[in-house]
Amino acid sequence: MTDIQIDYPFHFNNRGHTAHTPSSDHIRDMIEQILFTSPGERVNRPDFGCGIQQLVFAPNSDALAAATQLMVQGALQQWMGDLIDVEGVDVQNIDSSLVVLVQYTVRLTQQRRVDQFVQGEQV
Repeated sequence: MTDIQIDYPFHFNNRGHTAHTPSSDHIRDMIEQILFTSPGERVNRPDFGCGIQQLVFAPNSDALAAATQLMVQGALQQWMGDLIDVEGVDVQNIDSSLVVLVQYTVRLTQQRRVDQFVQGEQV
């Protein structure tokens, strides 16, 4: 993996060129894509993603959080298993939102990270 990758979501920098990001942030961007892409949304990869964004409309409960935890961990292992070692996924229902914490190690650098996602927003 090179040191610089295309930033997600795709946008242009202040010079009108494609925006870039360091590889460590690119991995976080890829996790975000997996979390918030619904299966069937990508034409050539109909099983890509886990679609937690759709859970905004589901009744919030501990059972939903547990099911989401399994769904997220499986999707990350399937789509990013060659780039990261998923150490843990914690999903909590707080008020009317799901908070997803993903703890992982980047295989190439052995850097440990914890990233947090809240129904499509980074916290």
